[in-house]
Amino acid sequence: MNIVWKGVMPAVTTQFTKDDELDLEMFSVNIKAQIDAGVHGIVLGGTLGEASTLTNEERRILTRETVKLVEGKIPVLMNIAEQTTKAAIELAKTAEEDGAKALMMLPPMRYKASDAEVVEYFKTVANSTKLPIMIYNNPVDYKIEITLDMFEELLKECSNIQAVKESTRDTTNITRIKNRFGNRLAILCGVDTLALESLLIGSDGWVAGLVDAFPAETVAIYELQKAGRVKEALEIYRWFMPLLELDINPKLVQYIKLASKFTNIGSEYVRAPRLMLQGEERIRIEKIIEEGLKVRPTLPAYKNL
Repeated sequence: MNIVWKGVMPAVTTQFTKDDELDLEMFSVNIKAQIDAGVHGIVLGGTLGEASTLTNEERRILTRETVKLVEGKIPVLMNIAEQTTKAAIELAKTAEEDGAKALMMLPPMRYKASDAEVVEYFKTVANSTKLPIMIYNNPVDYKIEITLDMFEELLKECSNIQAVKESTRDTTNITRIKNRFGNRLAILCGVDTLALESLLIGSDGWVAGLVDAFPAETVAIYELQKAGRVKEALEIYRWFMPLLELDINPKLVQYIKLASKFTNIGSEYVRAPRLMLQGEERIRIEKIIEEGLKVRPTLPAYKNL
């Protein structure tokens, strides 16, 4: 499968049981809901997937299970968020062996690498695999920015670096990327609260978070704006915004998992040191979710527009 860097690609949650084991049954429920809604790819092992808490074997299990569930209809991507180049290369290797069709890659974790170190890291990993790669550029949360000059060097030497998950939260960066690289570097918005405006000014797709609880609404926004039905997309987006804001908080995992519990396609169990929401914070988040569900829009027929 040649990956097409377009559309909605959920950064899916990892489902756990109350005993802190992988819950493959609930994981399957969520993946099937994504497929039924019409998503265009699945991203495993990201922040929402609680990547830093997963063992290598758990990653492999999730990759194999997802590959089986999608039945070749859409690509499965594995995120790489490692501390060492050696570990990143190994994860890229096992992801390919297990059926992943592409990678999403963060800069080296924990160590604040220099620009030269970051470029060398991406080059070395990219040259170790045939899988296409999307670079995750999120200086807000991970404190390292991949600049356009750094992308210039990477794109010259690594043909399999093909896309960026744009999470700088500066939408003007979309135009800068397009002006400099044209279609050589696909852009996928990585911030839920900037998704529609990003799509309208040039993003090719959306690596989404609240899609884990609201897959149909997320895909509908993408498909409607693509078809030029911006007013309808905007109406859904405005309804969605209080929920989308759950994605831009340090507790996005707990918030989004709780939302998916309310929509019956996920559970709220998280892996320690994360804890499930309690007290006033839980009441506040539940209220946001419940108010959204009360006025949940009836969607137009958005598929095959």
